[in-house]
Amino acid sequence: MKKGKKGILLVNLGTPDSPSRGDVYRYLKQFLLDPRVIDIPWLPRNILVRGIIAPFRSGASAKLYKELWTLEGSPIKIYGERVKAGVQQILGPEYVVTLGMRYQNPSIESALNELLDQQVSEITVFPMFPQYASASTGSVHEEVMRLISQRLGIPNIKFINSYYDLPAMIDIFADNARQFDIDSYDHILFSFHGLPQRQLRKTDTCNHCLKTSDCCHAISEKNQFCYGAQCHGTAYAIADKLGLSKDRYTICYQSRLGKDPWVQPYTSVVLEELAKKGAKRLLVFSPAFVADCLETIIEISTEYQEEFEEMGGEKVDLVPSLNDDPRWIQAICDLLLEKEGVLS
Repeated sequence: MKKGKKGILLVNLGTPDSPSRGDVYRYLKQFLLDPRVIDIPWLPRNILVRGIIAPFRSGASAKLYKELWTLEGSPIKIYGERVKAGVQQILGPEYVVTLGMRYQNPSIESALNELLDQQVSEITVFPMFPQYASASTGSVHEEVMRLISQRLGIPNIKFINSYYDLPAMIDIFADNARQFDIDSYDHILFSFHGLPQRQLRKTDTCNHCLKTSDCCHAISEKNQFCYGAQCHGTAYAIADKLGLSKDRYTICYQSRLGKDPWVQPYTSVVLEELAKKGAKRLLVFSPAFVADCLETIIEISTEYQEEFEEMGGEKVDLVPSLNDDPRWIQAICDLLLEKEGVLS
């Protein structure tokens, strides 16, 4: 008996539908009301997001999105659509590939419905986050399970957890860095998206997290789902590929929100320390993102550049992300096909 096609659901974080203040407000509200993102009780979370953050930040954020926006729209969505088309082309007609955004459009629900409407026999969920975090990959998995549980007929569902040290991904980041004269930079930063320390502790079930200053520096069975440990794994792999000694680079974290302590060191603090030491030129990777977006194009290339200049520095260069590189598209396909039992 012939089975249905195999479904692939690619999921990235999301983007406002437009850079207007109203659309940015709706995006921020949906994003920040996710209990895996702001992991505090329902009532204070709603007061904080609906009463303070979304109303007051939407105007400033809309201005930044207007700087980011292209004639085709939001870069994260543009690259997502191109990757989806590329994966579909490589995998062929026996597969149905869709793209969903965790927040806003195209929604995970619409992408799932597209797969189910085509009677797929199985669905593999591929979050476009190399490192696992409860607030990103975990949230995607939870939303998929919530939506699919409403169906009476449920196909096989399989999830990709993380791929922080995927060799093909590491090679692309290293090759992108080789577009620059690496030796001309005073220091190199691996700047990952930040998370509150409490979220790392909540993921820990072995009383391991933040007990020592180097608890994230190596992956073990105790911290295999630790975002910080996986970030270190990514940075170490890229640095090794480029032959960088440990004194040439720093692993740090950007995009803080609120007063609670986040994973450290903070990128903004590292910038200041390097400027005080006389550094003039910095090369920055942002390997938590597979597509360039607000956090890379604006936060690093524009805001950090301005901050560094004010501190006496000269140049902050961003290593491009994976975007729609054909090698990245092929790497996704290879990972799906090679995962034992994922696409049999």
